[in-house]
Amino acid sequence: MEKRVTFNGRLLPYMLLAPQLLITLVFFYWPAGQAVWQSFLIEDAFGLSTQFVWFENYQILLSKPDYYRTLAITLTFSALVAFLSLSLALLLAVQADKHIKFASGYKTMLIWPYAVAPAIAGVLWLFMFQPSLGLVSHAIRALGVDWNPVLNPDHAFTLVVMAATWKKIAYNFLFFLAGLQAIPKSVIEASAIDGASPMRRFWTITFPLLSPTTFFLLVVNVVYVFFETFGIIDATTGGGPAKATQTLVYKVYHDGKLGADLGGSAAQSVILMLIVIGLTAIQFRYVEKKVQY
Repeated sequence: MEKRVTFNGRLLPYMLLAPQLLITLVFFYWPAGQAVWQSFLIEDAFGLSTQFVWFENYQILLSKPDYYRTLAITLTFSALVAFLSLSLALLLAVQADKHIKFASGYKTMLIWPYAVAPAIAGVLWLFMFQPSLGLVSHAIRALGVDWNPVLNPDHAFTLVVMAATWKKIAYNFLFFLAGLQAIPKSVIEASAIDGASPMRRFWTITFPLLSPTTFFLLVVNVVYVFFETFGIIDATTGGGPAKATQTLVYKVYHDGKLGADLGGSAAQSVILMLIVIGLTAIQFRYVEKKVQY
């Protein structure tokens, strides 16, 4: 018989929900509402004069080709980081799930990067790949490649993709490993007895059973790339060179704080929020159909 939780009074359930609802209201709905309201205003840098302009900030923003270039960079950056971090994390999780010596030590070391703050991760990768001082840069130059992320846009974009991917692998690895350990070993052993090769067992049994975990991580990784990579980009390239690594979230900061365009920056944040909500809805609408629960 299924056990259900019952409450004697009507007040207790609402009291248990109140802290989470309060946190959501204060840290999401309130700032989001302020951003929407501010996107209809034009303000000076000191907040002394305000003018209500309706959708003028959106019209100005959507008429700039530079904004669409930033959008294309963000989508490319998001696709690369999500694909690489998920693929590498799955590969590492499959290897760590095997019966090998010092497996617990390997798992611990693979989880450590998750504890590193994004800005610190950006600084670490900047030191390693700095053109004149970085150890990795010297090795790359010894191979005949003129590596310079300070001046070369392609090199800078590659650097932030690698740093953001490395930062997220630990998180994905943790969930993939938990998903692999939840798969009944008897199912894998039965397919091995039937003569299925390791690769066939993975694609026909293991990966389909991991589809709920993969779908969850796909949604989380897209949100991560759109928002949480700000610290990495700010610490490594500052959006440069020539705005080659300027994503939508960094452009919000750059135009609002450095450019003092508060209304335009708020309009950008609203559009960014709508893009992420739309991408999440698309994933739930189309990708979730292929998930096997």
